[in-house]
Amino acid sequence: MADLTGKVILVTGGGSGIGAGIAKVVAEHGAQVVITDIRLEAAETIATEITSAGGLALGLQHDVTSGDSSRGVVADATKRFGRVDGLVNNAGISNRVPFNEMDEDEWNRVINVNLNGVFHTTRAVVDQMIERRSGRIVSNASFVGLRGIPLFSHYCASKFGVMGLTQSLAVELAPYDITVNAVLPGVVRTPLWEPMLDKAAAADGITREEAWAGAIAPIPLGRPQEPDDIGEAVAFLLSDKARNITGASMNVTGGQLLH
Repeated sequence: MADLTGKVILVTGGGSGIGAGIAKVVAEHGAQVVITDIRLEAAETIATEITSAGGLALGLQHDVTSGDSSRGVVADATKRFGRVDGLVNNAGISNRVPFNEMDEDEWNRVINVNLNGVFHTTRAVVDQMIERRSGRIVSNASFVGLRGIPLFSHYCASKFGVMGLTQSLAVELAPYDITVNAVLPGVVRTPLWEPMLDKAAAADGITREEAWAGAIAPIPLGRPQEPDDIGEAVAFLLSDKARNITGASMNVTGGQLLH
């Protein structure tokens, strides 16, 4: 069992979906959790749920596309808990768009959140990890960070970028005993999925639930993943049990991705 007792973990995009699941799981494993989200109310709601269950948590508003915002939440987290031991780069957005219909604004919107957001938040926290010669960084790269799929070219490009950044930083930061890894979720029905299911249903002339059934059909285990599944993988990578794992990608796809 991953033991995160006394560790301070910052989770971006923690106000809903996979991020909320990660925040709750790491809290259950003993971590003090800083939940950040573009929506302050959502971050505070998850923080309240954790504290009501006996944990320690802080909810903060955070725009991951902004270096100033990222430095601000790290400063607030450090002021409250003294340091940040682990960072979970989870904040992300997606959209189903044929490449020949994609405009520059749509491309930049996804890249800015999914890739630049990982840069800004990691850059904001890494100096204190280097100074302490200790730290854990885990990024949500998605299974499409290793395998491209149609109609999501900007999303795939952003997640491939996260994988490259993860591997590069794993080597660069290893001398400071900072591990850098990625987790690859498969199909998890979060609020991110709902508008994409609407588009898929409309395009194929089927219902939303039929579209969802089609999404989970390729999974060998025959079931989608849950936010807690991703949370447990992240908790392990943040723990001392994973002290010799860096530059790795943990596949949590029910067998949909083999690598």
